[in-house]
Amino acid sequence: MRRREIMFSPPDIRQTEIDEVVDTLRSGWITTGPKTKRFEREIADYCGTARAVCLNSATAGLELILRILGIGEGDEVVTSAYTYTASASVIEHVGAKIVLCDTAPGSFEIDYSKLPDLINEKTKAVIAVDYGGRICDYAKLRSVVESTKIKFRPSNKIQEAIGRHILIADAAHSFGALSGDKRSGNIADFSSFSFHAVKNLTTAEGGAVTWRTIPGIDDDSLYNDFMLWSLHGQSKDALAKNKPGAWEYDIKLCGQKCNMTDIMASLGLGQLKRYDGILARRKEIIEMYDRELKDKYADVLVHFGTDFASSGHLYATRAYGMRESDRNAAIVKMAENGVAANVHYKPLPMHTAYKAFGFDIADYPNAYAQYANEITLPLHTLLDDEDVDYVIRTYIDAIKEIKK
Repeated sequence: MRRREIMFSPPDIRQTEIDEVVDTLRSGWITTGPKTKRFEREIADYCGTARAVCLNSATAGLELILRILGIGEGDEVVTSAYTYTASASVIEHVGAKIVLCDTAPGSFEIDYSKLPDLINEKTKAVIAVDYGGRICDYAKLRSVVESTKIKFRPSNKIQEAIGRHILIADAAHSFGALSGDKRSGNIADFSSFSFHAVKNLTTAEGGAVTWRTIPGIDDDSLYNDFMLWSLHGQSKDALAKNKPGAWEYDIKLCGQKCNMTDIMASLGLGQLKRYDGILARRKEIIEMYDRELKDKYADVLVHFGTDFASSGHLYATRAYGMRESDRNAAIVKMAENGVAANVHYKPLPMHTAYKAFGFDIADYPNAYAQYANEITLPLHTLLDDEDVDYVIRTYIDAIKEIKK
């Protein structure tokens, strides 16, 4: 095979995005302004929600959701042991207790059967993780929180209106994914998306929050709460203050500083124009990988079925016959042949910060088993068919060589 250099997940930026950014630069307005507001409206329309809030990251989105829900000291929030730190660190940021749940055997998803035993009178929410672009089973999650609602102790008006433990989607991977006829962002109570540089749709850095309309809670009022929290608790954003004579403002709470800028939103607007094509190409690549690898060399994350469609963010494989050390060696072999592979994820209890909280990977055997032989292959829209074939051959050769 002729050697190729295959990056893991470079951004796919075309003239459409460049034109949008140039238009913004020429407009004289580069911070939060008309492009950000337009991007919010288009995200809400795309997801089928009343409103959307654009921020500087999915992490900020998750933290603001917890803060607006009034979750803090003395509360507990459950999330997956198999995820990136952002899903859990935000719980620590607001002063609540992190509770980790193992994955189900042979699954990247949280073990729904174990959730009821982790929920008590202090529990306020569950942060589920839409791993790899595939939406969690929120029907099962709703069944769990309905069955445990007798334990729910609401502590603010939004919690009271929902009336049970809140379902929050770490939807960093799943923008555009479908479950039945519902799109990610309109399934969990609240959802937080990532538009980081490696995501399907990028704003370089950035994210967005959407939510399902809550009976008794005004969507516009909730949107304004997010606006306050994202800009120091200031009652006017820069666009509103820029109107002649409108300098006066109030600080209503001590908030964060995590707003999205119009430059970032411009990238997102350009990407959103092309997003259907981006998702279609990712599906083609997944199908190419599946034909050569699925059930032959590895178990793979299933992205498509009769009633669901993933956003196709990660092509996660679990290579047959591999231990952790073998997996690591295979990734090195692939790199030596020009293919950048990755691992998603090292379970949280294996990291120093989470060991300090008292978590032990021995208590999460299924998460460890998923991790030990996991290899994530490049999946992005700059790959042509020959690139994909090269990744497949390199992956197979690396596995065979390690197993000798």
